[in-house]
Amino acid sequence: MVVALLLLFAAKGANAYLPVLYKKAVDALSLTQPAILLVPVGLIIAYGFVRVSALAFTELRDSLFARVQQHTVRIVGVRVFRHLQQLSLRFHLNRQTGGVNRSIERGTRAVDTLLSYLVFSLFPTFFEIGLVTLLLWHFFNGWFALVTLLTVLSYGIYTFSITEWRTRFYREMNEDESRANTQAIDSLLNFETVKYFNNEELEVSKYNALLRKLEDSSVRSQTSLSLLNVGQNLIISIGLTIMMIMAAKGIVNGHMSIGDFVMVNTYLLQLYQPLNGLGFVYRAIKRAFTDMETMFGLLYTEREIADKSNAPALRIQGGNVVFDQVVFGYDTRRIILHGLSLTIPAGKKVAVVGHSGAGKSTLSRLLFRFYDVQAGSIHIDGQDVREVTQESVRQAIGIVPQDTVLFNDTIRANIAYGRPGASDAEIEQAAQLAHIHDFILAMPDGYNTVVGERGLKLSGGEKQRVAIARTILKNPAILVFDEATSALDTRTERAIQANLQELSQGKTTLVIAHRLSTVVDADQIVVMSQGTIIEQGHHSDLLARDGVYAAMWRQQAAESMG
Repeated sequence: MVVALLLLFAAKGANAYLPVLYKKAVDALSLTQPAILLVPVGLIIAYGFVRVSALAFTELRDSLFARVQQHTVRIVGVRVFRHLQQLSLRFHLNRQTGGVNRSIERGTRAVDTLLSYLVFSLFPTFFEIGLVTLLLWHFFNGWFALVTLLTVLSYGIYTFSITEWRTRFYREMNEDESRANTQAIDSLLNFETVKYFNNEELEVSKYNALLRKLEDSSVRSQTSLSLLNVGQNLIISIGLTIMMIMAAKGIVNGHMSIGDFVMVNTYLLQLYQPLNGLGFVYRAIKRAFTDMETMFGLLYTEREIADKSNAPALRIQGGNVVFDQVVFGYDTRRIILHGLSLTIPAGKKVAVVGHSGAGKSTLSRLLFRFYDVQAGSIHIDGQDVREVTQESVRQAIGIVPQDTVLFNDTIRANIAYGRPGASDAEIEQAAQLAHIHDFILAMPDGYNTVVGERGLKLSGGEKQRVAIARTILKNPAILVFDEATSALDTRTERAIQANLQELSQGKTTLVIAHRLSTVVDADQIVVMSQGTIIEQGHHSDLLARDGVYAAMWRQQAAESMG
């Protein structure tokens, strides 16, 4: 950074000296004695050398500063991305991914812009204006310096005022662009749903309406930009005209030479370029701050779930899980769990069943600490999950969800996600235990088969087996099966259920299920209704009790026979 700035000063110094050499060459050529022809030739050569030097300093400066610039962009981008990964599930459920991604993309690009223009455009421009003003004062008089400063001041005031006024148009354009992009991404991610309901034209209509708003805001932004450009050029032209008249008057009065006139003209032209770019630079910096505003808004979003200072890692001693008088609601105005208490003994399988909305899946989200309870506590081996690090809690738990979402990567990479850095042999062993190894080898690309976005190239059963292999590779002490087979057909469900039973041998297991036939082997079955436990016991005991569980069993049996 320091070397780049020194090169910047060297380049500007060389540029400032160019008109002096130009003046001396012109004055030397104005003389008629041929004996001194070598003098203007030498000055012209010196002029060319200094010009090349200025360019060389500038290019070397850009090369050196590129590392600083790109490093800063990377650090900021990674910091925002890491923070997003640490924000709560509630935050991500309330945001649209396309809009968040767009904010990060624009924000990191704005950091790049800000560094470039602040360090190498705005600051050098003011430095050059000051240097030229001093040189004009030194070589001529204070009036030249005064006109230069007044021109620059008028230009700056006009530019800043108009740019402030038009910033809101640019912000509107940004917001409209984000909404249009978010709508497009959301529609394409739900491509199948659009097709199912034959709503292609509805999606196009919504996208068109958003683009129409973007069109209008873009036109307003461009119109205000044109007004700014016209005013800037008018101010510069007036300043240039006054300076040229003053120089011409000096020549007529015999105070200035032709070389002086050329020197003033050269300085003015040299100054015009950075001044002309000042408006663009200021607008770019304003845009950069506007773009960074949203990104840093994400960065400074408070983490709803945060580790306590110096929180220790969870120590697993078997995997005993206790929900103790847990009260929780996604919205404090609507409580989901009402003082629920549940124990999952180490190495045992406990199943939770109940109708939709009973609060079953909420248990797994609280166990993973995606949310914190409003009252009560959750303990793993006697340790409150709020008192230990989130990373260690999630490392101890493996889940096979109902809807397994895979990355648009190879099968190998998706299985390895359970334990990054695992060897190929360990990945294939996990696939064998999940009974998907042979299927993978039968595919043309084997483990290098790309599964498509969200794993759409695989069937539901194949995706579940990949999820099981991934969890086997993770080898957690506690397992959660959250409706892991409810979306599958009966034959695939039975095969996957056998895999899940193998996986859960000797591990603390929480099974959240809708189909009761999948939990008859559980050590304990818990029946939930409206956030409370209304029955619990073994399968046979609950049937003998002839309560809610028995009624659900009879209903599902009748449905399967029907």
